Amino acid sequence: MPETKTPWPHAPTHQLSERGTYFITGATYLKAHHFRGARRLRVLQRGLLTVAEKFGWQLEAWAVFSNHYHFIAHSPAAADGASSLRAMLGMLHAKTSGWINKLDATPERRVWFNFWDTRLTHQRSYLARLNYVHQNAVKHGLVPVACQYPWCSAAWFERTASPAMVKSISRFNTGKISVADEYEPNVEW
Repeated sequence: MPETKTPWPHAPTHQLSERGTYFITGATYLKAHHFRGARRLRVLQRGLLTVAEKFGWQLEAWAVFSNHYHFIAHSPAAADGASSLRAMLGMLHAKTSGWINKLDATPERRVWFNFWDTRLTHQRSYLARLNYVHQNAVKHGLVPVACQYPWCSAAWFERTASPAMVKSISRFNTGKISVADEYEPNVEW
């Protein structure tokens, strides 16, 4: 009997039918460092903040790197679900890849690969992931203290949240959460 090909999925299934708080990871194609350097990271961060506002997503935490990003956001209150996430990230990826390809004179290059989403339904999971996103630059060895990395929300969080809240969030263990983060960002930022 001939062996049949197993139908492996090529992309994560996105369950965006419910409103809520989501943890998102996006990655460049082949983990390429398209966004290395301060100027490129600044454009990627500004792009994320701009599209989130345009689509009504309320960002709680974010971190952008040369080859990936993470963020936590609440879906729009007026929407039936979180279905606008796909369009929001589509716009972010289209605009940033167009800009970076024009900058690098590579008009047809594929820049973005995909995104992974997790709907956060438990408070402890949400708080642990907030800490994870804020501490991600430290995890990757880019800075000794999270608030020193300019392209994440850690410094903003420390300025705007109460000292008790900052201390509380920083105590959540991130070692047991499952996050697609096998990326080594470029240290050139």
